[in-house]
Amino acid sequence: MTTETLPQNKKASNQRQMITGIVLLAIGLLMFVLFARGTQPGQEAKFGMNLSNNAETIPIPDLILPVQPSLYALIAITIFLGGWQLARGIRSTGLLIGIVAFSFVAAFLIWATKDQSFNLVGMLSSSLVRATPIALAALCGVISERAAVVNIGIEGTMLLAAEAAVVFATVTNNLWVGLLTAILTGGLIAAIHAILVIRFRVDQIVSGVAINIFGTGTTSFLSSRFLEKNIDTLNNSGTFQIIPLPLLSKIPIIGPIFFQNNIIVYLMIILVVIIHILLFYTPWGLRTRAVGEHPKAADTLGINVYFMRYVNVIIGGMIAGLGGAYFTIGSVGRFDQDMTAGKGFIGLAAMIFGKWNPIGAFSSSLIFGFADSLQVKMQILGVNIPSEFLQMAPYIVTIIVLTGIVGRAIPPAADGTPYEKQ
Repeated sequence: MTTETLPQNKKASNQRQMITGIVLLAIGLLMFVLFARGTQPGQEAKFGMNLSNNAETIPIPDLILPVQPSLYALIAITIFLGGWQLARGIRSTGLLIGIVAFSFVAAFLIWATKDQSFNLVGMLSSSLVRATPIALAALCGVISERAAVVNIGIEGTMLLAAEAAVVFATVTNNLWVGLLTAILTGGLIAAIHAILVIRFRVDQIVSGVAINIFGTGTTSFLSSRFLEKNIDTLNNSGTFQIIPLPLLSKIPIIGPIFFQNNIIVYLMIILVVIIHILLFYTPWGLRTRAVGEHPKAADTLGINVYFMRYVNVIIGGMIAGLGGAYFTIGSVGRFDQDMTAGKGFIGLAAMIFGKWNPIGAFSSSLIFGFADSLQVKMQILGVNIPSEFLQMAPYIVTIIVLTGIVGRAIPPAADGTPYEKQ
């Protein structure tokens, strides 16, 4: 870095600091206009802290909040952080955004629930379940792109795996066979993608698009031609049952959210932890990141760049296959055309929002799952806000992160670049 670039970087940092502060102040003002202005003194918002008809968890009292004081407190926090960012700057942009996002969502929920009752724990539990396929798709993207291979064929992979899971589970009358088939299907599709882009150096975006088209077309054809006509013999697998974990499921709030789910949700949580540890605390992770950042240097040090890319892409595909299994044997027990509903693409957005980090990708997936669950709950409360606006919010934040205005999302340096050994 030269002496000339230092003032430029400082100037860019100051500009981001100023823009972030202005945005936070605008959010605080928006919270007042949208939420606080129309409230009345004495209004209360009641949040249920127990799942209905749940004997597993130790019951706790519901949370009752005064609407106006709570909203004004959240607005004050947001405006204070915006002013502090303008005046002094806060280094931890991620923490800052997290606090403001929490304040905005909390203000929205309090406003929407005024003089009504709302089961908060039920919605958070639903958010985790809805985030499961998104998180698995995001993990697939993280593993692949950390090795510098872009895989946008996750959507098609999940569709093929979902259909394979329900067919084999129905035919064998064994959900575990269906789960294994889905994982192997995802690995097979990823292996094809890996051969095309690593060995033959096909454009990675083109290969991913081809997989999506193939997955959509093949599953639609097989579904209309065979599955819909033979539901009992090919498309009626049943689903994995919820498994409450002993003792852990009895913990108030946390228990119903994290420890009363089916096996696919548990596997997703375990994978997030394992992949994070492997990626940042093991030799395999160091090699993977080296291949993704500077493959020529990695090759010089004796790392087999091609092998690492093959392994990562195939493992990522197997995780996407697990995500596909969620839609059938983990959720409804049957296959419907295009039932993944873009979750593979949303997973890629969560990966970017999470900055190619497993825990960040999981956290981002929870935001998307929360938005998905929230728009359903808002319809129950009768809030006159189109559900599309709620579903749009996480994507807007992702775009802001990508532009670098608030926070920065920097992919691996060699991401999407084919490697040719010299």
